[in-house]
Amino acid sequence: MKYDWIDSYLMEKTGVTKDLQEEWNWIRYHIGGKMFAAVCRDDDNNPYYITLKLEPLEGQFLREEYEDIIPGYYMNKVHWNSVKVSGSVPDDVVKDMLDHAYDVMLHSFSKKKQKEILDGTSE
Repeated sequence: MKYDWIDSYLMEKTGVTKDLQEEWNWIRYHIGGKMFAAVCRDDDNNPYYITLKLEPLEGQFLREEYEDIIPGYYMNKVHWNSVKVSGSVPDDVVKDMLDHAYDVMLHSFSKKKQKEILDGTSE
């Protein structure tokens, strides 16, 4: 996979957990129990999309800038975006997107819950 650094990059972020959604064969990344990113894999466990949540205008802008960023694969097309792993989106752009997806989900929680997550006291 072109973006083989994603797992370690996301798991270094405070409060991130991951699981495998077996029915879809997706590795999902969560914060506070809510998914903010996923690596979508085929039947041979080869990644084909990285799907992540962004603010609608940011996602729209990125889709217009990069042909390998599309509306979310099997997700809400307004809030979710997918990056083709065989495409040409630069690593720094993908990292920025992942950072923003993490921030979008973190800031969807109350200030109290955000503090719990960042302090490591959240369940």
